[in-house]
Amino acid sequence: MKKRISETKRIRKDEIIGSETVGEQFRDKVPWIFGRLIRKPKIKYPKMKYRRVSVPMPAKTLGIIGIYILLFILQTGIVYLIYKEPPALGAKPNGDAIFLYPSIHDQFIIEGIVASILIFLASMGYLLLYQASKYLYNRQMALRILVMGILMIFITFVALQYMIAVKAGNINPSNLFG
Repeated sequence: MKKRISETKRIRKDEIIGSETVGEQFRDKVPWIFGRLIRKPKIKYPKMKYRRVSVPMPAKTLGIIGIYILLFILQTGIVYLIYKEPPALGAKPNGDAIFLYPSIHDQFIIEGIVASILIFLASMGYLLLYQASKYLYNRQMALRILVMGILMIFITFVALQYMIAVKAGNINPSNLFG
């Protein structure tokens, strides 16, 4: 009885095309060269339990805030401030405060911080441009975010160009604002 069941199972398997695995096809066609002399050794590995330390991961927003703080510090020119040790502010001989160093090659501490804030605002404008693309079906919201992003980029570009023009001596800031 047992022999008959195995024969029917074998017949059913042979009737289905492609039902045998590659190993079964190979084993049936190629005889084993060494016969029963060489066997594959069975190795039992000990089961070891490793202790896993679970460290809570911070939120993604906390990581992004950390990256922005790092970028802000790098944009202020922290390496320049540590290396050169410039003064925080300057003054003219008559006592009026100067916020922009008169040379292109040097800067005050406050100047680096202001430039960094402006660059940070420009990068926020670019992020707003990206956010505007997410409001595909709300045209008014997308347009508001898009305009706000473009304005932020344009205003910061103009402010940075003004700072460079004052530093280069092309514009006198006291004549501009009266």
